[in-house]
Amino acid sequence: MNELTFIKAIVLGVVQGLTEFLPVSSSGHLVITQRLLGLQGDSPTMLLFDAMSHIGTLLAVFIVFASTFRDYLGRLYRESRKGYSGRRTGWLIALLGLAACVPTAIIGFGFQKDFEQAFDNPFSTGVGLAITGTLLFLTGRVRRPGLGWRRIGFGRAILVGIAQGAAILPGISRSGATICTALFCGIKRTWAAQFSFFIAAPVILGAGLIKLKETLEMSTGQMGTVPWWPILVGTGVAFVAGTGALKILIRLVARDRIHHFAWYCWALSVVVIGWGLAG
Repeated sequence: MNELTFIKAIVLGVVQGLTEFLPVSSSGHLVITQRLLGLQGDSPTMLLFDAMSHIGTLLAVFIVFASTFRDYLGRLYRESRKGYSGRRTGWLIALLGLAACVPTAIIGFGFQKDFEQAFDNPFSTGVGLAITGTLLFLTGRVRRPGLGWRRIGFGRAILVGIAQGAAILPGISRSGATICTALFCGIKRTWAAQFSFFIAAPVILGAGLIKLKETLEMSTGQMGTVPWWPILVGTGVAFVAGTGALKILIRLVARDRIHHFAWYCWALSVVVIGWGLAG
């Protein structure tokens, strides 16, 4: 296995930060990039890098949506006070988020081993990218009524959560799957993006903690070989790249432009499937 150098860590950080939020599948790009760089995905170094880079991208979510989260927590506080008589929209959003995360957790924990095996198969990654591209393309063709928070309902929230769970497969973009599903359900574009990342925060945190737990279970000898400085640099790069990518995605969703990414996903799908067949 090749060593994780600063250059490779920066490349991986850029890829993780950009593709975690742009609807092109971070898992698919990381599988491809790790192979190209000669890195072993299940090594202690890469497990720790995955954990730290997830934390970096999670921080990007909190930075970009800082005012949104602050307003939301303020609403929750007001709605929890004794004598409050207004609409409890904050608690409704919390329950919708919980409803969406339940199927994600069930799919993630129930089929984790099956999904991990798919990461070793470039053909699976290529098919996932083709599916992502098709979902993105259809967003430019489907009419949407533009439902607000109060009309989302638990059924639609659960469908978005199922889409998020399916994104564990390599090549399926988490942001692409959840935003597209929300749009297909008729949710307003602004709310579709915000709800996608509202339910993404616990998922990204959970993925990072799982990777961190797997790393800590390694032997002392294995941990002693981990290059900490390149990992920390890569994490910082993932944070910066993720912050920029998230801002770009929000603008593209608001302008109804995310379907343009379909062509990129389809082209990369062909390349990856061809690579897998050739190998």
